[in-house]
Amino acid sequence: MPTVAVSLNSRSYDVHVEDGLISRAGEMIKAAGLTGKAAIITDTNVALHYAEAIKQSLADAGFESSLHLVPPGEASKSMENVECLCRSLIEHHHDRQSFVVTLGGGVVGDLGGFVAAIFFRGIPFVQIPTTIVAQVDSAVGGKTGVNTPEGKNLLGAFHQPRLVLADPETLTHLPPRVFREGFAEVIKHAAIRDAAMLDELERLDITEQKTCSKLLARNTAIKARIVEEDEHETSGTRALLNFGHTIGHAIEAAVPYGSILHGEAIALGMRAALFLSEKLTGLSSDDSERILKLLEKFKLPLTLDADISDADILACMSRDKKFVGGKRRFILLKNNGNAVVSDKVTEELIQKSLNLLRTSR
Repeated sequence: MPTVAVSLNSRSYDVHVEDGLISRAGEMIKAAGLTGKAAIITDTNVALHYAEAIKQSLADAGFESSLHLVPPGEASKSMENVECLCRSLIEHHHDRQSFVVTLGGGVVGDLGGFVAAIFFRGIPFVQIPTTIVAQVDSAVGGKTGVNTPEGKNLLGAFHQPRLVLADPETLTHLPPRVFREGFAEVIKHAAIRDAAMLDELERLDITEQKTCSKLLARNTAIKARIVEEDEHETSGTRALLNFGHTIGHAIEAAVPYGSILHGEAIALGMRAALFLSEKLTGLSSDDSERILKLLEKFKLPLTLDADISDADILACMSRDKKFVGGKRRFILLKNNGNAVVSDKVTEELIQKSLNLLRTSR
């Protein structure tokens, strides 16, 4: 199986990518050295497909487990749900010898990982991501957290998983829109670190809702290497993963959570970031157009809904955690595969980028 090692000294772990891992989860968790009782955190949609299989796999490996459900969707990433889940774990007699299994997309991974980070001051957890966004991005790197009405992921903790099990077969159950939105993060990885991957994405047949393990592992490796360089986002390297996210997160936070999917908001943010890159870092129009065409191929939005006001987006940006020393940081491209951090984006340029998003391609 494709396996990507995330090397972080005592916090190191492996990411396994292979069809059928859901049925083997228990044995692989045991092989990773985890013991104690498992708390499976998932949403009600994912539970219908995989909860019983995970519980059975854990039982076969000798683990007792309990199931803890949240509603699907971004709105579940709240402190209210964190408290409910922690109390549910207490009610099911979990303790500091227990571990959490997060089963689902990025919402479940972020939420469940945060619960693991604070329950009894921190217990181990395993990520079993079931969406492309989670498999190539959010399940790796140890960022956990929840949203507030003021913005995305403003409350959280760094808490690395002990193991990540990515089963590409889970992608076949995704609604087509959710399947496609995940490719925003794949395109982002190609844009910032692996221009050769653009060739592969351009050749990819998306008529079948299937993604090969090697492509998923290739993306995971990009994320892993960046996390290894800058685990806690102190040197600036990890910030490169935020290409398209400065404006994208603000768009996502400016509307009721869930009305725009994460990848859809990031696609809009990438269009804005490409415009800014052409203005400030010399990105060629050909390089920019290549990424835009890929976003269109995966039917990701590039035009901002008229109902979302600039004022709301700018207000959300002002509360974003990407400020350092009072300056907002943007990730821009010099060329495809080569990203840089910039604090040179003016309010005027931000407004021009939003104006661009009001126009169709």
